[in-house]
Amino acid sequence: MMAIFVYALMSWFPGAYQTKVGRFLGAIVEPFQRWFNFATIGMIGFAPLVAVFVLGIIRGGLSYLEQIIFHLMGVM
Repeated sequence: MMAIFVYALMSWFPGAYQTKVGRFLGAIVEPFQRWFNFATIGMIGFAPLVAVFVLGIIRGGLSYLEQIIFHLMGVM
């Protein structure tokens, strides 16, 4: 989530995507964020926001599964 946030902030600085950090974050973030490129209104893209939202849902689901598994292991 932090990588997506930093990568989105880099769009405010000219040439930031061409730095080593920008290319590294692009290699990490862009393949996942590309799934959400449909989320645009005019020239404003909401792909980073949707990507972070989806990651939050996934993280919450995995946390819930972890709690269920530990509860079942504690019962046995």
